Amino acid sequence: MSLLSAERAPSAAGSPAEPVLRSEGLHMRFGGVVALDGVDIDVPEGGILGLIGPNGSGKSTWVNCASGILRPTSGRITFHGRDVTGWAPHRMYRLGLGRTFQRLENFPDMSLLDNMLLSVQESQGSLASRLFRHTEHAERDRALSLLEFMGIAALKSERAGSLSYGQQKLADLAMALMANPKVVILDEPMAGVNPALIEQLVDRITELNANGTTFLIIEHNLDVVMELCGRLVVLDHGTKIAEGPPDEIQANEDVLEAYFGR
Repeated sequence: MSLLSAERAPSAAGSPAEPVLRSEGLHMRFGGVVALDGVDIDVPEGGILGLIGPNGSGKSTWVNCASGILRPTSGRITFHGRDVTGWAPHRMYRLGLGRTFQRLENFPDMSLLDNMLLSVQESQGSLASRLFRHTEHAERDRALSLLEFMGIAALKSERAGSLSYGQQKLADLAMALMANPKVVILDEPMAGVNPALIEQLVDRITELNANGTTFLIIEHNLDVVMELCGRLVVLDHGTKIAEGPPDEIQANEDVLEAYFGR
């Protein structure tokens, strides 16, 4: 589907994927609380990286630093090798970083389709120009294509707040894709979603990734993480305690200790 992803330049045969998003020595303090303590993470281009760990381990803090919501106390964030440390969220968005949040982020009294159009206003223009200009047809077409891809096109005229929680999660992902980002960060996309819609989300993420979209996923549903992600990074108390393929992580003693106190 040409609307769902831009073409990506293939990496050289046999060479490992280069990191498209990277943190180096990332520290984040809130007063006397250390939320991140020198965390290095590479998000490989074209992959699906899982970021897991117990509650309070620093996962969302890392994502907020990477996406510009928080400025790290020290350390560096790079995007395609460019130092973007401390860049504001709208600049990261324009550069090609999309994300969703743990909490639903929409305008509940507006239609689903209008929410889709508004999701790209930062990169395309003001609210007034976006809702009323005649040149919005291409964006409407893209929005409708994404809603069709997510299986919720029939709901385009419904109030966003009237959709089921799972349907709103599907809409969240669709909105994150409107600006055709290079990297999409999903913060607990499966939380509170019924099994049928979890399967639908997994299928959509898998297809998008096959078309070239890079993902970083925070998720507590470990079955989903093990199915989706080619590699996992595990945080605990603000430090990286493990990294590797899912089968290695499942057997890692430090990870078992962090999750289960073994």
